[in-house]
Amino acid sequence: MNSNETVQADRRNSDRFPIEREVRFRVMNKRGGEETGDGRTLNISSSGVLFTTEQMLLPGRRLEVSINWPAQLNNKCALRLVARGRIVRFEKGVAALEIQQYEFRTASASAAPGNAAGPPIAN
Repeated sequence: MNSNETVQADRRNSDRFPIEREVRFRVMNKRGGEETGDGRTLNISSSGVLFTTEQMLLPGRRLEVSINWPAQLNNKCALRLVARGRIVRFEKGVAALEIQQYEFRTASASAAPGNAAGPPIAN
């Protein structure tokens, strides 16, 4: 297989990093019903999150996910990645979320999706 075939076989535009963290999510319903769940990330890139969950998530559903980030701001303040996007694939308890919007927030022990403490962290 030459390099052109390799590029075509893997169309991902972003490197994936094997980061395993707890993830909490909230399904963004237009009808106002709150549906939440949790799981564990398998890998993360700048454009997506692959995670496990026991909840069935149909492709096309919009989610907000919250992930405790492994690094700290200024080596002392915990961070939480809050991302919004849509499910592009779900198979055997593993969901793939395409990230459409994200921000880092300072974390608190009680913060949950849509509820994370602190202002967004500027790039």
